[in-house]
Amino acid sequence: MNDSPWTDRPSDPHDRDAGTPGHALTVADVLALPVLADGRPQVVTGVDRLDRPVRWVHITELTDPGSFLKGGELVLTTGMPLPDDAAGVRRYVDELAEVGAAALVIELVRRYHRPPDALVHACRARGLPLITLTRDVNFLEVTQVVHTLILGNQADAMRRTQRVHEAFTALTLRGAGAEDVLRAAAEMSGRTVVLENLVHQALICEPSGTTLEDALTGWEQRSRATPPGDRAGLRGPAGWLTAPVEYQGERWGRVTMLPASAPTGIEPAFGPEHVTVLERTAMALTVARLIHATPWERTAHRNALRDLVEQRHRSPEDARARLAALGLPTTTGRFVMVVVDLPAPPTTTVAPTYPTAPDARLSQDLRGMGIPALVGELSPGRLGVLLALGPAHPWQPTVERLSRTVLGFAPQAVVSVGSEVDDITHAARSFRRATRVADATPPHQPLPSGRSFHELADIDLPRLLYALREDTRIQEYAEQQLGRLVEHDTRNGSTLLATLRHYLDAAGNKTGAARQSGLSRETFYQRLRTIERILDCDLESGEQRTALHVALTALDVLRVR
Repeated sequence: MNDSPWTDRPSDPHDRDAGTPGHALTVADVLALPVLADGRPQVVTGVDRLDRPVRWVHITELTDPGSFLKGGELVLTTGMPLPDDAAGVRRYVDELAEVGAAALVIELVRRYHRPPDALVHACRARGLPLITLTRDVNFLEVTQVVHTLILGNQADAMRRTQRVHEAFTALTLRGAGAEDVLRAAAEMSGRTVVLENLVHQALICEPSGTTLEDALTGWEQRSRATPPGDRAGLRGPAGWLTAPVEYQGERWGRVTMLPASAPTGIEPAFGPEHVTVLERTAMALTVARLIHATPWERTAHRNALRDLVEQRHRSPEDARARLAALGLPTTTGRFVMVVVDLPAPPTTTVAPTYPTAPDARLSQDLRGMGIPALVGELSPGRLGVLLALGPAHPWQPTVERLSRTVLGFAPQAVVSVGSEVDDITHAARSFRRATRVADATPPHQPLPSGRSFHELADIDLPRLLYALREDTRIQEYAEQQLGRLVEHDTRNGSTLLATLRHYLDAAGNKTGAARQSGLSRETFYQRLRTIERILDCDLESGEQRTALHVALTALDVLRVR
């Protein structure tokens, strides 16, 4: 069910093909009415102008009808007063054209049985639609039906406009964000709605009847070809409907409503209600910008990043178009995902505060480096950074500088980098690798030599087991291999587990392990025999030592907090 404020229509039996809600009755709509269709109307001139709105219907048998018209009228005549000379006919048509008549309808029943050539030529020259009727039509009935529809449409338009105002007032009162406002605008208007800033970056796009690819491809170029305006109106070569959005009294950007992707050629691209919706959208956005502290650019980057790594886009083309509209190069170069895990505060303290939000700080630094990037919070305490690097730009120095920036304001943070990819739509793969690295990095993990970040090659056995520590199979394995020994130490206050660790660290060298543990060889050998008895194993077996080493490493990572 569609609850758009533009969906209801009058149930008048004459309202067949008489226009749709949201735009004025047109010449084409009137010609389709049964009361006029019975006269077998034929369009002689102006077939491409039948989308003209009809404000009123006027019956005239005067030779100077223009003095009684105000523009937008459908003029009905029997042709009786039409001048006989061509010059008089031209004057007659000139008056209608200059006053802005919608069309001229002439009945070919009484005086004429075919339209006079002079009339056809004059109407064609002035671009005035000329329609002939070959059967008798009751002009009074035509007037009654059309006027009823016009007045009904006006009343319906007022009701729809009222519902638009009510809908946006409700959005404003509940503190709706920009995404909610644009979504409501797209649903009400049936048009794609885009919010952009002053540098022509499309921050939010709500498609209607089209795709992100169609709406946003080449956005900056198309937007720059569309001049700004002080109020809602049609602008630019593509006929966009735009309205300015302000913040604290200054122009912040604009909201744009795009024409339907497949116009009918008859129905105008936008009607008065579209303008109303866009005006209220701009007002609601101005209020939303005041009450929501987070800048919309940061929100747009965060949402685009989340959608990219979670592969929510309908197609790769949609993803590229959206990211390009945010100003990110998408067709050349290479891309790397970086995950930044900020330290979690102790449960007894409040969350750490930073002079500048971490994502904003990183975005600022990357802009200073001239590196296009998206930065956003992927989850509490975890930031994502998508770097767009030039073909000759190695990623390591950029990530190193980024990492040092992070460690400068959050010394306990962990920076993990994924694999390099050559297609931005493969960024999810880079993100998954970066996440694997981050998930395999315990708190206080020492940094690799010579760099401030972690990568996939750094994951050794302990870190692999740390990443898998919540898998019950790892827990069961450690318990199966060492549980009896741990229980023995607990009951007897012994340190056999430590003895086993020294032995395994010495790769089975009993003498070296005994020296390392500070025990005599006889005492150390006795303890090894006790361990073999408790665990029912052979410590001379390299395979069994390997199994115990893995279990002991797993036990260690399970105890990491």
